Amino acid sequence: MNIPDDAFYGLLARAIEQRAGETLQRALYHALRNAILSGQLQAQSRLPGSRSMAQQLCLSRNTINAALEQLAIEGYLIRDRQGSQVATLPQTATIESSAPAEFCLPAHLADLPPGTRRDTPTLAFTPGTPAVNYFPLPLWRRLLDRVLREEGATLLGYGDSAGEASLRVAIARHLALSRGIDCDASQVVITEGAREGLNLCTQLLSERGQLAWIEDPGYFGARSAFISAGLPCQGLPVDDEGMISPAAPTATPRLIFTSPSHQFPLGSLMSAPRRLALLDYARSSDAWIIEDDYDSEFRYSGEPIPAMLGMVPNAPVVYLGTFSKTLFPSLRIGFMVMPKALAKSVQPAIHSLLRGGHRAEQRALAHFIEEGHYARHLASMRRLYRKRQTQLRAALAQELTCPHSVSAGEGGMHLTVKIPGIEDGMVAALARQYQLAPGALSHFYLNPAQGETGLVLGYGNTSASGFVAAIRILNRLIEQTRRVQG
Repeated sequence: MNIPDDAFYGLLARAIEQRAGETLQRALYHALRNAILSGQLQAQSRLPGSRSMAQQLCLSRNTINAALEQLAIEGYLIRDRQGSQVATLPQTATIESSAPAEFCLPAHLADLPPGTRRDTPTLAFTPGTPAVNYFPLPLWRRLLDRVLREEGATLLGYGDSAGEASLRVAIARHLALSRGIDCDASQVVITEGAREGLNLCTQLLSERGQLAWIEDPGYFGARSAFISAGLPCQGLPVDDEGMISPAAPTATPRLIFTSPSHQFPLGSLMSAPRRLALLDYARSSDAWIIEDDYDSEFRYSGEPIPAMLGMVPNAPVVYLGTFSKTLFPSLRIGFMVMPKALAKSVQPAIHSLLRGGHRAEQRALAHFIEEGHYARHLASMRRLYRKRQTQLRAALAQELTCPHSVSAGEGGMHLTVKIPGIEDGMVAALARQYQLAPGALSHFYLNPAQGETGLVLGYGNTSASGFVAAIRILNRLIEQTRRVQG
């Protein structure tokens, strides 16, 4: 050996003494492995025999041999009739090698927007979070129990890659009634939230380097999905009629992401002329529109606005929806609806890219929709959110003393308060100390330094009883940050 016997046995004795709940065999194994990796036991050096080690350490030979045999199986030792010899390992395997170099993200991921922080429990004013305490949990538990009782072990396999047939049928029927989309189950693919639907769109419809148009300001997730797929993003401004397409585009997009029924975060509704013009442009340019319809169910005045997918025959539109915003976030069930021809063409790829799963939850959700519970829950939440929006507007008018304007349209689960000239990121960060989590409006822009400033206030998860006190706190924080700026 390259270390003296007394040092060798001292090393093993200390490992046995400090084994902290490990078995004697595992303590010996770890001590010898670490000594080999650190270079204390050099390559080709021979260890004492198992009999000698057992006598010196007062252990059984079985314990010694079990540890040595495990090291031999993993390639740290070579055992033969002459005993145990330390194997020759690459130098890079040593524990005391130099510190690893700082990891850098691949170049195409460097521009990813900051991730959204998810708090448990959810903080007040968190955008995009529904009133989960109003979800009929006992009913949901009964539906799950019924599915498991009736179908049991048959639901433990992967299932159809495109999702459970019963849920796809239920979604198609619901969309025909609520969104004016004429589709059948073959056009519906169940996804793990709308974000997986976005990722599928990039995989099925685009190639790395092709351009994507996104709303500016807009949804973080779309930008992240496109950037991670290697698609450069061009931000298009948004006004009261929705996304503004350039009159003379300098480059043709392959994907166009928009939320026409309730733009996030500004809340505007895309006008019919703009929708039709965008459909014409996409058709003539061989582009695909990705229609994000995440909270169109919560419209508080007039009739529901039909989806773009149902406006004209064979529209070049892939429609995305999610139950995370209408039911509860951890459900993680979304869906995409494709035109018939596209759905047929990509079916083999869907089977390669997806594996199915969450079968019991999908079957329970199908019952929830088909038995009318979903429609009743939406109606109940619509009444609740309409009332909360009115109360939040009143609290803002009463308590927010700085110049501001309120937008976010006639629906949804958030209000956007435009407040010129504030450090909205600083206000949002300070607000977390008071268990408030508004979004900073500027952070939803491709270039936050050039975006409008303000706060995005989600009221879906926030009781109206706390609105006045919370706005009072935000008003104080805005004044505090202004003094710092000044």
